[in-house]
Amino acid sequence: MSEDARPASVVAVSRARSHRFSKPNEMSIRLLEGLGVEGDAHMGVTVQHSYHMRKNPQAPNLRQVHLIHAELFDELAQAGFDVKPGELGENVTTRGLALLDLPTGARLRIGAAVVEITGLRNPCTQIDKFQQGLMAQLVERSDGRVLMKSGVMGVVLAGGDIAPGDVIKVELPPEPHRPLEKV
Repeated sequence: MSEDARPASVVAVSRARSHRFSKPNEMSIRLLEGLGVEGDAHMGVTVQHSYHMRKNPQAPNLRQVHLIHAELFDELAQAGFDVKPGELGENVTTRGLALLDLPTGARLRIGAAVVEITGLRNPCTQIDKFQQGLMAQLVERSDGRVLMKSGVMGVVLAGGDIAPGDVIKVELPPEPHRPLEKV
């Protein structure tokens, strides 16, 4: 089977119990329905991200799981940056799946777990504290449009364990599809 014919898969899984920028890689993580990643600081029914908690602590948590495509790291390496899975705070690093092209409401089946995509991750200023100049690589401006490339966010519809090597299957929502917006 050629490299292009490989199914979309999980490259790495990460979590952190405390609110910090990067998350250490794990052998596996458990997704909990309606909550997020077990043992992760962003797990919860209501918002857990510090910035969003200050704005509206009772808002639903649409950012239970953060996913980034490994192809972004390849692109960043070409620009001179060294970024590894988990270092941008994601829980799941994927390969072979154009995450940014998915519509709102797309569902990702990863083993027994199901994650529904809610929107784009809005990159924050901590990215430049991690590596100076990296933010400019993650926010692309073209023809009056702003493309945020720092991954997607989702909620857990069905729980289960996921690990590197797990295949990812995509289920698109009914049309018309809504493009991803920042959450």
